[in-house]
Amino acid sequence: MRILFAALHYGYLRNLESLVDELARRGHDIHLTAERPDSALGGRVIVERLAASHDTVTFGMMPRRERANFFLASKIRLALDYLRYLQPAYAKTPALRRRARVRTPIGLLRALHWPLLRSPGGRRLVSRALANVDYAMPPSPAIERFLDEQRPDLVIITPLVGVVASSQLDLLRSVQARRVPAAVCVWSWDHLSSKAIIRDVPDRLFVWNDVQKREAIEMHGVPPDRVVVTGAQCFDRWFDRQPTRARSDFARRVGLPDDRPFILWVCSALFPGSPSEAEYVLRWASHLRASADPRIRDAAILIRPHPSRAREWESVDWRSVGSVAFWGGNPIDEESRADYYDSLHHSAAVVGLNTSAFIEAGISQRPVMAILPDEFRANQEGTLHFRYLVEGGLLTTARSLDEHERQLAAILAGPPTSVLRRQQQFVRAFVRPRGITVSATSVMADAIESLAAAGSADVPRPAPFGGRLGFATLLLFARVPAGRRLLLDERQAKGKKRRAEEGHAPGIA
Repeated sequence: MRILFAALHYGYLRNLESLVDELARRGHDIHLTAERPDSALGGRVIVERLAASHDTVTFGMMPRRERANFFLASKIRLALDYLRYLQPAYAKTPALRRRARVRTPIGLLRALHWPLLRSPGGRRLVSRALANVDYAMPPSPAIERFLDEQRPDLVIITPLVGVVASSQLDLLRSVQARRVPAAVCVWSWDHLSSKAIIRDVPDRLFVWNDVQKREAIEMHGVPPDRVVVTGAQCFDRWFDRQPTRARSDFARRVGLPDDRPFILWVCSALFPGSPSEAEYVLRWASHLRASADPRIRDAAILIRPHPSRAREWESVDWRSVGSVAFWGGNPIDEESRADYYDSLHHSAAVVGLNTSAFIEAGISQRPVMAILPDEFRANQEGTLHFRYLVEGGLLTTARSLDEHERQLAAILAGPPTSVLRRQQQFVRAFVRPRGITVSATSVMADAIESLAAAGSADVPRPAPFGGRLGFATLLLFARVPAGRRLLLDERQAKGKKRRAEEGHAPGIA
């Protein structure tokens, strides 16, 4: 079987690496593709390693929709995503709503102030009309040629629900038009609740657990029989793993004293515009150093930066605290993964704000702690997915540094059995719901082979006349300067205005 894996960028394939490896071992031909270059997540090294390890694995870039329609397609889809965040379920998630708003055409933002469109019913009408226009978008010739060249028997797309302009939906529609089975893999624990909506239902949606299955059905309207709970294959590599160094050797390697426990702070990928996590970590570390409890005051601290936010640490003097090390790279190869696992395994506790490293710490059976400062509320309780970690029992949370200090004192005295038990229950339900010893990678590989045998269930439906008429109208609208300006988002409009003013400034041609 020839399988096409299509990612937004190669970095997204890191969470599917074990799946590609397993399918290649089973003898399938696999082509890995992405429409954008690499990212801070890393990924190019992963696809190169997979291609070098298996003669049946190849990789290369895929085309995007042509510019003539890409602009309009992206504006329609980003507008639909914004309408999602106006629903009552997102009333307490202002950061998610702001993130969607800044990408929304200013023409829609203005229209939503009209009396007729302020109501939920009015917004539903707008959403339905835009969805029909989006569905009337003609296929991309470049993507069609790409599929002609690849001739896949099955296509797997991730993440599909990204919050940036993308051609992944165009790829899915072209695949479905050919009656080729198509699946979407949920990439991370927050993607169904905090990203884009699923507009076209694939033949299969692979999710981690029952929480994501409920999200798929209730938030995205995916039929239950198309949602398959596999477990989180991206965490398989952390089960049954052993450290590569003794704790004392690891402490010396990272520059910490080896005669005392250390606390690991795992940094997060926060919303743009969030306060500096680096400055908060320095405040947290200073608070621990001032503790009256010698176990806390003398504990070493290891700070693990997030790959996408390392730059903010350049202006923070973390060395001023004492017995602190700043260490850790992006875990995308075996050496860096061993380093990462050792940092989790040997820590006395893992602390942070909101990161998937919490889940990996839970798998490693380390106490997992989160502090809930008011300034980071948007990144924690201001999201839906963070609640799953709290309500599921993974996290020990504190509202203040004083409360956190008291909790940490109990952890350093010896992790309470009740804490480790509820964390294990979370891992069983959230990460490996098919069985704590059952590899999610194997479950997903079996499901993919089953889908290929079943074939595609959909017969493409024609675009409604109203959608075709709306698309033709908006296409003309986008070609008129005044109309195109209304399709810009707020940042694009401000940038265009600034460039115009600079162009007309004295002395500038």
